[in-house]
Amino acid sequence: MRFCSLGSGSGGNSTLVEASQGITSTRLLVDAGFSVRELVKRLARAGCMPEDVDAIFITHEHGDHIGCALAFAMRYRIPLITSRGTWQAVGNAEFDPALLHIVKGGQAMALGDMELQPFSVPHDANEPLQLRLDDGALRLGIVTDLGCAPAGVATALAGCRALLLECNHDESMLRAGPYHPALKKRILGSHGHLSNAAAADRLARCLHTGLGLVAAAHLSEHNNTPALACAALAEVLGGSHPDIRVAHPNLGLDWLALN
Repeated sequence: MRFCSLGSGSGGNSTLVEASQGITSTRLLVDAGFSVRELVKRLARAGCMPEDVDAIFITHEHGDHIGCALAFAMRYRIPLITSRGTWQAVGNAEFDPALLHIVKGGQAMALGDMELQPFSVPHDANEPLQLRLDDGALRLGIVTDLGCAPAGVATALAGCRALLLECNHDESMLRAGPYHPALKKRILGSHGHLSNAAAADRLARCLHTGLGLVAAAHLSEHNNTPALACAALAEVLGGSHPDIRVAHPNLGLDWLALN
């Protein structure tokens, strides 16, 4: 199994995951927070055509995550997977119901060469889900929008070989920055976004010897830096030294293998 980020930040989020078993391959797009034209361009940069995508999983209805998902799914006839709450928030009467698959936290779903394990998270959206993916040998955890990380999140991420983990902001930078007080309160709240320190705490709770890769995601362009995010994660990892990467808001991350 491998994954790449097509972009991760307030301007748009999308992650492409690929699992292969012998001669078969399955590709899942997690979120599609761009225009159709931009998403097609970013997929091409990853060596993927729209027709290569087997399904789209939408974590929640915020524009930087759902983006063009409905239009993209309809144009290329790709199944769309999301929670009932998310669908109710964005439901479109013109969307083909044959392409829609409703899931809920804790409900596993098979998709070709991988298994999807959605789990619930606290975020200011209508039934948001994040995702663990399993190809039968390796696990990847994707956790990009949550205000805090209760025990259930650690359980969902247990045994992951790689994590794409939100490190949205440095709390000191956010508090001293130019954002409106109401926006600061939202981001810092229990249903907002993880700070570097909170992400490090979550990492510490699911750390194990098999973890080989941690990628920081959804960094704020105004309230964080890659160096600060990496330093917070590295302090937790200590001598175990898994690979630490940072998903760029615009450029994302090149393909990373879990093996």
